[in-house]
Amino acid sequence: MSKAETAVKNFANYNCAQSVLLAYCEDFGLDREKALQTAVGFGAGFGRHQDICGAISGAVIVLGLSSQFKEEDRRPKITETYARVHEYVKEFKENYGCVDCLDLLDGCDLKSEEGQKTFRENNMREKCFDYVRFCCNLLDKHLKTT
Repeated sequence: MSKAETAVKNFANYNCAQSVLLAYCEDFGLDREKALQTAVGFGAGFGRHQDICGAISGAVIVLGLSSQFKEEDRRPKITETYARVHEYVKEFKENYGCVDCLDLLDGCDLKSEEGQKTFRENNMREKCFDYVRFCCNLLDKHLKTT
């Protein structure tokens, strides 16, 4: 099963950020429980604040894990990781036109009961499945270039 398929399957039980991170946690020796704890606050654009898409946040955590820097070489690795994150976000934005959860969900406000009802009734979770899938496929591309 591909990372994207695994993440989409995870999304049935976890938030978008957790779903992406869980698909990669074993690759970086990250315990499943720690991965769930690490990414929990990033779902729905930072705890339903609907800023940066949680799937992107999960991918950024993975990009950070992939840098595998040590304390003594952190400065160049941080600069390199920032450049990789910049390129990643740029490619996501080129594909979808934006990176904020609220915009990606066409203005559906997940902070309100009405917005959550709209999300459910209009099966907007399907959009999120697409974002999770795309984030993993894009992440696979970026991880191959490291």
